[in-house]
Amino acid sequence: MNILVLCTGNSCRSQMAEGYLKHFANKHATIYSAGVETHGVNPRAVSIMKEDHIDISDHTSNNLDEYLDIEFDYILTVCDNAKERCPFFPGKAKRVHFNFFDPSKVAGTEEEIHAAFVKTRNQIKEYCKDFVEKHVLATTY
Repeated sequence: MNILVLCTGNSCRSQMAEGYLKHFANKHATIYSAGVETHGVNPRAVSIMKEDHIDISDHTSNNLDEYLDIEFDYILTVCDNAKERCPFFPGKAKRVHFNFFDPSKVAGTEEEIHAAFVKTRNQIKEYCKDFVEKHVLATTY
């Protein structure tokens, strides 16, 4: 099973989702993430995931165009902008959408920024765990 996580810049939310999907799906799915643009992997995303013992430090920021020749089973859009800018993707993939808050847009103290990243990370973690249980593991056993 191939799953693509799609976001605007493939720097934060999609990177966190890729990390959690890989963790929860283990060897039962191949996980990719991409953006309609590439902004580089956000260092705060790497740090906040490390706090939950998920290492995404080797992730790269990839453009959607790099994966057009892969047959996906699911495409998960994790922000409204990506959903709107990528209305069509070749193949028969099922589209699933959830708009997660972008913590990289928060301005404020370090504590406020950290809290925003924690909140989004935790929402993504629960979403990915639930997704894998319903759509990946349920189909492999």
